[in-house]
Amino acid sequence: MISSIKNYLSENTVLLIRMDDIAENMNWSLMKKCEDLFDELNIKPLLGVIPKNADPELLKYDKSDNFWQEVRNWSKKGWEISMHGYNHVYGTKTYKKDYFNYGGDSEFFGLSLSDQKIKIKNGLEKFIKEDIQIRSFFAPNHTYDLNTFKALGECGIINIIDGYGIFPYSYKNLNFIPQLFYKEIMLPFGIQSTQIHLNYWKEEDFKNFEKFLRRHQKKIVSFDNILNKVKSGFFIYSINFALKNCIKISRTLKRSQKL
Repeated sequence: MISSIKNYLSENTVLLIRMDDIAENMNWSLMKKCEDLFDELNIKPLLGVIPKNADPELLKYDKSDNFWQEVRNWSKKGWEISMHGYNHVYGTKTYKKDYFNYGGDSEFFGLSLSDQKIKIKNGLEKFIKEDIQIRSFFAPNHTYDLNTFKALGECGIINIIDGYGIFPYSYKNLNFIPQLFYKEIMLPFGIQSTQIHLNYWKEEDFKNFEKFLRRHQKKIVSFDNILNKVKSGFFIYSINFALKNCIKISRTLKRSQKL
């Protein structure tokens, strides 16, 4: 019995490395250091690639002349290439009415179903042109509405690397891989993904990231491993729903303390 419990806890305490804002213009020196580290530790991250980057902040970084070949090389290594929005430019405000109640600006929230579908289809066409398979998506700034999910489903994408919970879950024909924290944290129990913005790192941030990966190497898994752990049912839904409300209450309290 004890052995079975230990095995269950071990199998369901893992982490997917999700890297955001991978684009032609980015911090390439740090990306190279991350790539070397992933190769050394045999870690297969999920990379959120912006298919048509127009973000003025990202455009300030150096541009790679062979970006899409780099992406194909990463894909051949078994790294998962995920679609991270379309152009990473915010055009609407959510007023905390987005699906996950994050608030802030959005690339997708508030647009019509047809407009959101056009953005997603255009992004997918770019990946198809570059011979890169896409199975997942996550929106800039975590902001979605129901039209976003409907558009993704109609375009054949059912895996969303976002949401609350300690387990990946299936809801309305979509799979959600939870992403809870703004820095690397290994929970004592649960399955989630990170949120890594290496473009904003300093050297010290990379060193901390390296220490984290070396410490938790055995608990870091690939996207395919995570997909095999997607669960459904009332128990999973209840746990994730309770956690979502706890996090929202915590964030509300923190905001009120700052006022």
